[in-house]
Amino acid sequence: MNQRITVNKTSEVLKISEVSTLALRRVSLLIIALSWQSLSWAEKSPPMDHSKMNHMTMNHAEQGEAMNHSKMNHATMNHAEQSGAMDHNEMSMQGGDAPENARDPNAYSDGYTLNAMPFYKDESHNLYSLLVDRLESVTTTGNAAMTYDLQAWAGQTYNRALIRAEGEMQNGLSENARTELLWAHAITPYWDSHLGVRYDSGSGRGRCWLAFGVQGLAPYWLYTEATFYVNEQGRTAFRVELEYDVLITQRLILQPRVEANFYSKNDPAHNLGNGLSNVEAGLRLRYEFCREFAPYVGVEWASTVGNTANYAKANSNTVDETRFVAGIHFWF
Repeated sequence: MNQRITVNKTSEVLKISEVSTLALRRVSLLIIALSWQSLSWAEKSPPMDHSKMNHMTMNHAEQGEAMNHSKMNHATMNHAEQSGAMDHNEMSMQGGDAPENARDPNAYSDGYTLNAMPFYKDESHNLYSLLVDRLESVTTTGNAAMTYDLQAWAGQTYNRALIRAEGEMQNGLSENARTELLWAHAITPYWDSHLGVRYDSGSGRGRCWLAFGVQGLAPYWLYTEATFYVNEQGRTAFRVELEYDVLITQRLILQPRVEANFYSKNDPAHNLGNGLSNVEAGLRLRYEFCREFAPYVGVEWASTVGNTANYAKANSNTVDETRFVAGIHFWF
């Protein structure tokens, strides 16, 4: 009995196996037929025209996961063996005439171009300039004077002859005038070194100094003049001037200014004491009608200190005073 049951189960298993094998053969034949039909259709169908697709409205971020190129081995790829390599010789580069609505590149330079500038091709071209930083009327209590501060230079890009002059005129007479003739040499794009002579005139006997120093723009666009002097009597002096332009608007500019003078020895003939001699600090507000011309008004505080103040008191002169100024600033 057990043997019959075993034989019947074996027969059933064989029948199921034959049916499964037949079904798999039919499915395989169906897949092969569909694949062949797809290949035939692909060969007969025309290629897709991508030129009519609007790529601007396609949101690739909403598509499926992006391809991970990090798993690709680019070292083993031979691009030279790929078919249909790009031929750059057939690509047309941009050229020809600019369109009618193209922006003029020289519209903001008054028609000047770099090649048209006179010093572009010839570094030895001679240049010149005059800067009148201050030409002003100074009003104090019961007194009025005229003050000037100017620079004029001529030369080339790196080496120039420089004249600096500063002084005060009162009742038609020059007082405390300082004139310097210097050789200016550009040591960096923002700094010049100076070497030359200085001549003092006005009150007291005139005297000469040997001058050397620097002039330029410190960080944050702080204009700086720092000059050291030595005269024939062995006296030394040091002068520093600082200016900074605060742009309230592109035309309205507030300029703080500080100047200080130091001397190594007392000089009774010129009423100058040793150490810090005098300090001037002021504010000037100017309006630039153009970059080359600007009137201004301002206020300045001036003080003499140390032995210089003692000389001033002995001569019945003021030690501290507040000055109201009005003048013009121009250059060309």
